[in-house]
Amino acid sequence: MDEATPALETAPKTAEELRAAILERYDSLSKRLQQIARYVLDEPNEMALETLAVISERCGVQPSAIVRFAKTFGYPGASQMQRLFRDGLLSGHAALGYGERVRHFNEAVAKKPDGGADVLAEFVEGNTLALQNLAQTVSEEDMAKAVKLIDKAETVYVVGFRRSFPVASYLAYSLQQVNKRTLFIDGVAGLTKQQVQTIGPKDVLIAVSYHPYAEETIQAVEMAAARGASILSISDSLVSPIAKPATVVLHVRESEVRTFRSLAASICLAQALVIGFAFESSRAKGRSAKAAKSA
Repeated sequence: MDEATPALETAPKTAEELRAAILERYDSLSKRLQQIARYVLDEPNEMALETLAVISERCGVQPSAIVRFAKTFGYPGASQMQRLFRDGLLSGHAALGYGERVRHFNEAVAKKPDGGADVLAEFVEGNTLALQNLAQTVSEEDMAKAVKLIDKAETVYVVGFRRSFPVASYLAYSLQQVNKRTLFIDGVAGLTKQQVQTIGPKDVLIAVSYHPYAEETIQAVEMAAARGASILSISDSLVSPIAKPATVVLHVRESEVRTFRSLAASICLAQALVIGFAFESSRAKGRSAKAAKSA
């Protein structure tokens, strides 16, 4: 949809409805509006609390573009759209100002002289912020859906390259340890496509990728989707190339300290997924044993 397209007659009534509308129409938006859409999806707290001037600066667009974005989704102006996120914060008791706390932390780190004495403390603080925010970006419902996908799958395929490789390899190893049939797509000898081509509709692909998104992971997701497999994506944006085709998306915002991006929140999430599956599998076996005894 072009920026000049008239606004919708009926605007989404809640932040969740707006999120769904943005995800549905993201590909049809202009590049400028996609910039805003990504910010709206990835920074809902800032959308609720910041001024239009601050939001426009962080999006890299003019304030008028944000107004056009709001009108595209049926609102008279940006303030009406922001009110949805403000109401969501109040009703959900979400942690306020995560993005602002991260910016203050990064500014404080940047002002310190170079040296190794405080590096550990800096990484601990940065990762603590990311871990505290994890419960806000990944809901209990998201986790339940993800665990169910893993539990129901005949085979779990796991893929993640570059920075995501440690998370993917941990998931593959841990799922095998709890007796889930798992195939780790490591791409050795350039065989990524060949490793994915056996996936089918009864399987699930767990894909892990963060900006700038590994091309091999994107290709694996596209192949899996084409073959009818379910896709569980772990990514830093709801509109990343591996998130849009996904059945379930787990949104992770990692910390970045002195330009080094962490994986602490992602590993924590991976551990929770594996343990959640182990509990679900154990309960299912218990129910089956109880039913067999009563038969």
